[in-house]
Amino acid sequence: MQTAEKSAPVALSESNSLKKVMQTTLKKEVSISGVGLHTGQKATLTFKPAPANHWYKFKRIDLEGQPIIEADADNVVDTSRGTTLAKNGAKVHTTEHVLAALIGSELDNVLIEIDGPEMPIIDGSSAAFMAILNEAGVQELDVERDYFIIKENITYEDLDRNIEMLAVPQDEFRITVMVDYHSKILGTQHASMYNVREFATEIAPCRTFCFLHEIEPLFKQGLIKGGDLNNAIVLVAKEISQADLDKLADLFGKPHMEVKGIGVLNNTEMHFDNEPARHKLLDIVGDLALVGKPIKGHILAARPGHHGNVAFAKKIKQVIKEQEKNKAPKYDPDKPAIFDITAIEKMLPHRQPFLLVDKVIEISDRHVVGIKNVTMNEEFFRGHFPGNPVMPGVLLVEAMAQTGGIFVLSSSSIPDPENYLTYFMKIDGVKFKQKVVPGDTVIFRLELASPIRRGICHMRGEAYVGSKCVMEGEMIAQIVKVKGNEK
Repeated sequence: MQTAEKSAPVALSESNSLKKVMQTTLKKEVSISGVGLHTGQKATLTFKPAPANHWYKFKRIDLEGQPIIEADADNVVDTSRGTTLAKNGAKVHTTEHVLAALIGSELDNVLIEIDGPEMPIIDGSSAAFMAILNEAGVQELDVERDYFIIKENITYEDLDRNIEMLAVPQDEFRITVMVDYHSKILGTQHASMYNVREFATEIAPCRTFCFLHEIEPLFKQGLIKGGDLNNAIVLVAKEISQADLDKLADLFGKPHMEVKGIGVLNNTEMHFDNEPARHKLLDIVGDLALVGKPIKGHILAARPGHHGNVAFAKKIKQVIKEQEKNKAPKYDPDKPAIFDITAIEKMLPHRQPFLLVDKVIEISDRHVVGIKNVTMNEEFFRGHFPGNPVMPGVLLVEAMAQTGGIFVLSSSSIPDPENYLTYFMKIDGVKFKQKVVPGDTVIFRLELASPIRRGICHMRGEAYVGSKCVMEGEMIAQIVKVKGNEK
């Protein structure tokens, strides 16, 4: 890649920019109020726009210093009848329905201010939160969405709680749930969400539920102080006398009610035949938001609950950390190249000894992977530490830049790459971590940092030998059309 010259860049139209899924936030702030299911305290939630890479954060504006609690599995402190997060001495309870609504709205960055300890329960579903977020509208940001893409199976099992969870590769965020409460009223139920776009209509309206025989013990534990028939489905799994039912209503300070045998208290009508299973799926969506990024994969869950959901989220987070430590692309020498040296020579003006990319093995609308086989026959080894040959760092930068140039010039927006050149405008954050010597195979992986606009390309890249990163850096280049016989 050449240094920048005073040539006018070709005007690449916005429509020719590589299409990506960009991060989002809200267009405006919106608020909603209600009582908490377990604390019974009234609180107002205000959803506010947030910058790229912010994800979801809760802010307790009623406490001194207005502490912030990130929606992170590592901040979970309790999963009894809901997911509670805590940090800096502050807590927020029952976060799952709010987080599920944010995922279901395909929002990436939101600040949630709250003036109390618990999310409003509203009707026990995510529907009201979805409605208020829809009212706010979605604003696209100028940074690409960072998915966690499940590439290999991830398993979780809790034998004591009889929970099994599995994540498998899939191009969409898909969930399949099976619940079994060994109850005549529920039996075994299944629910599925084939992609996140189904959440608003198929999952969000599904309400939380409990069994009637659980209510008094929960109340005596200091829970469900804000519970009533407007925010939960109460299931009756066994016969109960009217006297016991009246006693329970008096305990809550609620009007007397009736139930006609086994069924739903006050004979509430279900939104779906499998509404309880769908609500369990809703809880999984909310709890897996604690991974910290949207997921592409299929989650299969048998008999899930908040404890298992959060444990699985932590396991997924650990996989993400391990992947981030080792980003080295897998190189299979037996796999045919996408661009071999002959094809590369048709795109790049460089020739030996300054053509530093041997082949390209991966390319997409946002990234490229190129290979450089380093041999003792390289011209630069004659003068660069002849007795202890090391590939010059500046040539590693050049080789990475040439790989990026192949990416740009091979895009559909440039139908005649032989008539274009790419020039350096800026190199930033370059770090050399390990020397490269004869016999090494260097793998360059570059990814767009932002869409190509007005002939300007900004990419981030790493160079690997085996699993070790030997160099990293950011590059900005200008795409310039060749004038006359300049090339």
